[in-house]
Amino acid sequence: MAVKLRTPLSRQDVRRLRAGDVVLLSGTVYTARDEAHGKIIDLASKGELPQPLDLNGAVVYHCGPVVRERNGRYEIVSAGPTTSWRMNRYLDSILSLGVRGVIGKGGMEAEPFRGRAVYFAFTGGAGALAAESIKEVKDVLWLDEFGVPEAVWILEVRDMPLLVAIDTEGSSLYER
Repeated sequence: MAVKLRTPLSRQDVRRLRAGDVVLLSGTVYTARDEAHGKIIDLASKGELPQPLDLNGAVVYHCGPVVRERNGRYEIVSAGPTTSWRMNRYLDSILSLGVRGVIGKGGMEAEPFRGRAVYFAFTGGAGALAAESIKEVKDVLWLDEFGVPEAVWILEVRDMPLLVAIDTEGSSLYER
């Protein structure tokens, strides 16, 4: 049976999860790839994170979505995960900002998650399935600066199917 969670996630929410658990996630999710991670960390160090970016209890999705604009609104066509491993260099800093969940593919270093957050795996190549869970694009940051794949897309998701791949105890499905 899947665990239903809603963002923002509390420490208690993530501490009860174990590697191998299935989660249906609802609420706000922020996409972020390499350039966005760097900008977020830089702005946070200056106390200048823009609204509506609230990382306390947040879930960050390593994703560069395919987006189309219709009638003045953005729609996510596909939202498959990008490889998370290359974001390891930002992981400790991002988790220090209060992020409680990271979604991606391919795994990450387990130690930074210990006691703080979980890593959710989403199946690579299933971007259309992820898009079905996205109910609304709430906002987008740095679109003009970074372009579609690297911008931060603020998404409202409902029952996004995820697998806990690394839990707060440091247990990793990738190391088993």
